[in-house]
Formats: sequence, C-alpha cells, structure tokens
Amino acid sequence: MMHLFAPALIAVAAAVGAANPASAQSTNEKINMVIAYSEDECPVAQPGEVVICEILVEAERYRIPTNLRHSDSPQNNAWANRVEEIKYVGDFGAMSCSPAGAGGFTGCNQKFIEAAYKDRAEADNVRFSALIEEARRERLSTIDAEAAAEQERVEMIEREYMERLERERQAELPGEGDLPSPTQPRSDQPE
Repeated sequence: MMHLFAPALIAVAAAVGAANPASAQSTNEKINMVIAYSEDECPVAQPGEVVICEILVEAERYRIPTNLRHSDSPQNNAWANRVEEIKYVGDFGAMSCSPAGAGGFTGCNQKFIEAAYKDRAEADNVRFSALIEEARRERLSTIDAEAAAEQERVEMIEREYMERLERERQAELPGEGDLPSPTQPRSDQPE
C-alpha cells in the first residue's frame, strides 16, 4: 500500500520518469490518481498499482476545479458586459463626452450628472432615508389615534368643570338661608 501526497509525489514521479521512462512501462504498474478531501477517502493500493492521492481542502469539494475557473474566452463573457461594450460604439460628436469629433466634450457634464444620480440612488443613505420615511409614516399613523384620545380626555375634563360650575351656581351660598328677606325689617335696626 502506497499513499503519497501531491507535492512529494510529483517530485518523485518526475525523478523516476526522468531517470528511466521505460521502467514504468515495462512493469505494467497501474497508476491511480485520486482527488480526496480527507485521508480516509484515499483508496488502498492493490498489488501492481500506485495510488496517488491529492488531498484538498473541504471547502473546495463542490467548487469548479481551479484550472477551469478562469477563462479569457469570449464565450464566457456575460451578456451584460457585452452590451456595455457595444453601447458606446459610434458614440462621438456633440454630447458624447469623447475626444473624437467636434463638440465631443459637451456631453461630459451630463455623464457626470448621470453618474452622480446613479451613485446617489445606490448609496447606503438611500436605505436610511427609506427607513426614516417608514418610521415617520408609522408615527403619523399613531398620532391620529393619540390625538383623538387626548381630545376626548380634554373634552371630558371640560364637561366635568362645566358641570361643577353649574352645581356651584345652583347651590346656596353659605349663610344665605339665614339672612332676612329684604322686605322684613331687621331686628337690630331702630325703626
């Protein structure tokens, strides 16, 4: 049983192959190259077989192999990028913001303004302004209910105050029942 890891194995295989390339072919050894994510996944070598087991990080298990990830092929270019490239073909002259053609510089301010509006629309503070607007809307929705409750409370206090005033007006003043009527002569006054 022979388990070799990728870096050491490549160096050994290169040395053996360079020393005697015919010896590997004459022995009819089977070479089994395996990619594994732990030592437990490496197969056991059978007689007459060499197992080369490259152990990769577990995070790489479901990813595209590194040699296939990047490509400069035009077929791998996203359609959005292709449209962007074609968008400005033939865009020159007045209002184009290009050095080509008469008046090419005249469109630069417009492009700067468009870029500023785009940045502003995508900025983080847009999210904050939306949150602030939502909080205001929520607060205003409760203000009407709070204002109605406060108005009812004030009207109740006013009603109680007016009822108390009316009761006080209807009630006799202290000592008012003891006074003689104005038509009767008072006893302490000389006649």
